[in-house]
Amino acid sequence: MTDPDQQWERRIGRRVTLRDLHILLEVSQRGSMAKAASRLAVSQPAVSKAIADLERAVGARLLDRGPGGIEPTAFGRVLVKRALAVFDELRQGINELEFLADPTTGEVRIGCPESMAAGLVPAVVERFTRDYPRMVLRIAQAQTVTLEFSELRERKVDLMIGRIARPFNEEELSAEILYDEPLHVVAGAQSCWAKRRKLSLAELADARWILTPPTEVLSSPVAATFHSHGLEPPRANVLSFSFHLRNHLLTHSDFVSLIPASMLRLFNARQAVLKALPVDAVFEPLPVAIITRKNRTLSPEAQLFIACARDIAGTIAKTPEFRQAALRRRVRSPA
Repeated sequence: MTDPDQQWERRIGRRVTLRDLHILLEVSQRGSMAKAASRLAVSQPAVSKAIADLERAVGARLLDRGPGGIEPTAFGRVLVKRALAVFDELRQGINELEFLADPTTGEVRIGCPESMAAGLVPAVVERFTRDYPRMVLRIAQAQTVTLEFSELRERKVDLMIGRIARPFNEEELSAEILYDEPLHVVAGAQSCWAKRRKLSLAELADARWILTPPTEVLSSPVAATFHSHGLEPPRANVLSFSFHLRNHLLTHSDFVSLIPASMLRLFNARQAVLKALPVDAVFEPLPVAIITRKNRTLSPEAQLFIACARDIAGTIAKTPEFRQAALRRRVRSPA
């Protein structure tokens, strides 16, 4: 009977190289053999040969030409997914060796949406870089409210920080909730809405709203709250993920929007440009979480960053407003 290890060596082990896998990744990401060759500083025939060698080794066609250029086949997508894991593990291994040699250095790749980059994340970064001045943090803008987490799935980041839906049902991912964040209906401090001492939800139904695109996490509290009061949800005049655009429109016009408490605190840190409106309704708070891959061992550096994030989040969660949000969550969801 043939030994499985010997069979592997004969069929695949000596015929699939890291170089060929690297070329496959570049071609699939660039959608072109010519672009991949330019990126890798090799000839296009060398790229074609590497792909042909891989296809012979695995016994399947890996790439097809589609409307948008070269695309992986079903077989190719499987190999690309595993190749990403291979190179990610190698990178992790090198990082761990460097960390063992010098525990004061290293790199952590973090994905977060624009809203978190202006709220929790700066506080964590400030503390972490003060405690570990030789560490490097690579922070990429990435959406969590779309619930795609593509940067994490593709191993472009080590972890993500953002607001998530509850319950969190992602087969490949884990979420550690740091706290529940209150949400406020806000308007510019100089707008007509800011002059009101009391507002009913019904009065805001016809206001000019800025919301995130429909079906996303941050849109749901608006619809849910209006429905719970027997009202039709407002129609959005502006749909955007950009908090910079939202802030500009709020401060220079009579728009209203729903924003997290941390964003309101940040915008008003130097001058009161926004005002939380006195609405007779409480919007369901959203959980802020650290999201990681389930079957991926985090580097020591990433674990240090997460420990720092937990510490900062613990301080935030103890403030009266956030404690009330957590209490409301427990009352509504006793399980």
